Amino acid sequence: MNILPVVLTTFGGALSATLGVVVGGAVTRRSQERHWLRDRQLTAYEELFAQYSRFMMELRRAHLDRRPADVDWAAWSVALTSASLVAPLSVATAIDGFGRAVGVFLSAVSTRDPVTDPVDEDGLDEASRPAAEAHLVLLNEIRRSLGRDLGEMTFYLGGTVGRHQRGHGPAGESQPGRDPV
Repeated sequence: MNILPVVLTTFGGALSATLGVVVGGAVTRRSQERHWLRDRQLTAYEELFAQYSRFMMELRRAHLDRRPADVDWAAWSVALTSASLVAPLSVATAIDGFGRAVGVFLSAVSTRDPVTDPVDEDGLDEASRPAAEAHLVLLNEIRRSLGRDLGEMTFYLGGTVGRHQRGHGPAGESQPGRDPV
């Protein structure tokens, strides 16, 4: 009786099963890491936009109501840093541009006392335009990083309050009927 074919068949089967387990484990681990990172990214982006919305609305209301502003700048800084930590490079670059554009708004608004020297509504709108544009750029960069099938937003939703020009489509055409919030 020739035992070699039995040994080779048994060894081949065991090797195939072991290889299947190793490859399956690697694929599963990689998929889990991707899901974990995606969850962290979404949480960080949500917090970044939440902090942005909070201080934009707080500063606007403080100036229009002639009352002191109460902004948690540490939370904004943490949100910027946290989002940058988990963002792909293209999103991190857009976060940087967004932060700089927000700085334009802050230079115009937070340097004036909302009680004794408030910025009027037109001034608030003008100062927030760069932040609104950068907000839309960042939002679209995040959407691209999450999946190509999400499409590009061409209008403002939340975050930046005020009267801003309507958003523009990919080819620069105006989007009728879309008013920014």
